[in-house]
Amino acid sequence: MTYIAAASSNPLLPPVGEIIVGLIAFVILAFVLIKFVWPAFEKAYATRAEAIEGGIARAEAAQREAKVALDKYNAQLAGAREEAAQIREDARAEAQRIREDMQAQAQAESDRIVARGDEQLQAQRSQVVQELRQQVGTMSVQLASRIVGESLQDDARTAATVERFLGELDKVADEQTAAPVTTSLNEQGE
Repeated sequence: MTYIAAASSNPLLPPVGEIIVGLIAFVILAFVLIKFVWPAFEKAYATRAEAIEGGIARAEAAQREAKVALDKYNAQLAGAREEAAQIREDARAEAQRIREDMQAQAQAESDRIVARGDEQLQAQRSQVVQELRQQVGTMSVQLASRIVGESLQDDARTAATVERFLGELDKVADEQTAAPVTTSLNEQGE
C-alpha cells in the first residue's frame, strides 16, 4: 500500500510538510528583507540619488558661475579693447600736436633767422651804401678838382655838393627801377 499511496500522490506537487516549511522560511526571509535589507537599499538609493542630484546642481551652479565669469571676462576684454583704442587715439592726437608744435617752432626759428638775416643784410647794405657814397663823393671831388683845376677843400661846400649829386643819382635810380615795374604792371593788365 505504501507503493500505491506513493503512486497516487502527484509527483509534481511537493509534500505538504515541505510546502509549510518553505512557506515559513519565505515569510521569515521576506520579513528580514523588508525590515532590514530593503530600508538599507532605500537609504543607499536615496543617498546615491541625492549625490547625483547634488552633483547635477553643483554642475549647473558651476556652469552658471562659469557663464557669469565668461561674460565678465568678455566685458573686461571689450573694456580693455576700448581703452587700448582710446590710448592709441590719444597717442596719435598727442603725436599730431607735438608734430604741429615742432613745425611751429621750426617755422618761428626759420622766420627769426630770415628776419635776422634781413636785418644784417639791410645793415650791411646801409654800410656799403654809406661807404660807396663816401668813396663816390671823394672821387667826384677829386675828379671835379682835376677838371676845374683848383682844390675843392671846403668841407661844408664839398659835402653839400656831394649830397646833392648823390640825391640826384638816387632820384634817377628810383625812376629807372619804378619804370619797369609800371611797364610790367601795364603789360599784365592788358
